Amino acid sequence: MAHESRLTRELRALLNAQRVAALGTVGDDGAPFVSMVPYAIEQHLCCLVIHVSGLAAHTRNLQAREPVSLLVMKSEVPGEPVHALPRVTLEGQAKMLERGSLDWQACRDAYITRFPDAEPMTQLGDFMFVAIQVTGARQIAGFGVARSIDAEEVRLALGSKG
Repeated sequence: MAHESRLTRELRALLNAQRVAALGTVGDDGAPFVSMVPYAIEQHLCCLVIHVSGLAAHTRNLQAREPVSLLVMKSEVPGEPVHALPRVTLEGQAKMLERGSLDWQACRDAYITRFPDAEPMTQLGDFMFVAIQVTGARQIAGFGVARSIDAEEVRLALGSKG
């Protein structure tokens, strides 16, 4: 097994510990739009999974334009400096999944495992699963500890824990 860096292990821990991300999309007018989305990780497809309503502005943006950005960060702790909070900005491509397809089922299973209370929403016709294939990232692992990461390194962090 190839050596895995400490920063990759920390990235995996951050992505698995947090459950929500700030999702950045681009609107029809070219303006950026940021919203909060719960996410899951589908380890075999090495992607992030979100479950979105067709009524949401970010969903319309995702349907029109695949490039997205997600920010995942450690929660703030009162009394501790916020400038060194571990975080990662992920860049990727959003793929709307066809209901009932193998990828849809795998992503649904990952999402429901992480958010069992969301299962009834998966039955609603206007909700859909989106797989986000990460193409790169910028990780901040603490004050002065930053790096750019390629897609392969992110896939290592999203994949099986060994």
